Amino acid sequence: MRSILRLSLATLALIMGAASALAQQYPNKPIRLIVPYPAGGATDVVARLVSERMSEDLGQQIFVENRPGAGTMIGASAVARSPADGYTLLLGDTGTYALNPTLYGAQLTYDPAKDFSAVCRTGRVPLILTANPKTVSAGSVKELIDAAKKEPGKIDFGAPGPGSPIHLAMELFKQRVGIQITAIPYKGGADALNDLLGGRIGLLFLDAATGVTHIKSGALKGLGVGTDKRIPTAPDVPTIAEAGIADFEAWAWNGIVVPTGTPTDIVARLSAACQKALGQAALRQKFADLSVEPAPSSAEDFRAFIASETAKWRTVITSAGVSLGN
Repeated sequence: MRSILRLSLATLALIMGAASALAQQYPNKPIRLIVPYPAGGATDVVARLVSERMSEDLGQQIFVENRPGAGTMIGASAVARSPADGYTLLLGDTGTYALNPTLYGAQLTYDPAKDFSAVCRTGRVPLILTANPKTVSAGSVKELIDAAKKEPGKIDFGAPGPGSPIHLAMELFKQRVGIQITAIPYKGGADALNDLLGGRIGLLFLDAATGVTHIKSGALKGLGVGTDKRIPTAPDVPTIAEAGIADFEAWAWNGIVVPTGTPTDIVARLSAACQKALGQAALRQKFADLSVEPAPSSAEDFRAFIASETAKWRTVITSAGVSLGN
């Protein structure tokens, strides 16, 4: 028994030593960063900006590979099944990490909590509650709530990509303020925006870049932002919390993870490179141009954030009865 124990301890020491040596040599070849969206979208742009600067710090090229489809499941599953050696990363978003487990249930082809180790949150995008002034007379969140309570169900809103952060932000708003407004489903955000601008629907949550453009043109009214403070690009638009709505905060966010089992030293190295990249003035300015707020975090903080967001949105999704699984 003692000889077996000694052998087991020796084997464990060899494994730990090999892992430590691997981490010390890391990285010694190019790294692949998978983005589960098509090229050119917001998540893809964030990935390319961050990876470029991480490459400089790590001394190895990080290549972005787009693997879109199936609600980010194709790209996320590919990373979950990759070797846990720090050479395959995933830059996913709110849906990938926090929404899909509840939306798809047993149909989900990966498990964010079991298959990934968090590295670093990268950015977050403010969401703005907007209204067409020709179809919704309310000029504030309070006036909107009063109107919706006076005539339940009369006001409608766009729900692009059922289960998307934009759709679920409105479901959270409805639940927090206790109103009935009618969801009009859309396959994508562009169609919902066109109908909002055309007056065929009344309300829509929009990402900051899109929302601010149309608010400044006068085509839309900004009723409130779903952030913890007003945003620099639209300082006259109050936060939804300023209207007395407690516990309301809704962002679209993204971040980097690696397969579970990746050596902790490698995770720490990647996290440090990511945080350093997000602290660079040039990158922060490019993020600001996209209305993305840099949101660097340690690996542990990002892990806790994902768990918190998953629990928060599970309650919203379940209460709204939204499901994408079969």
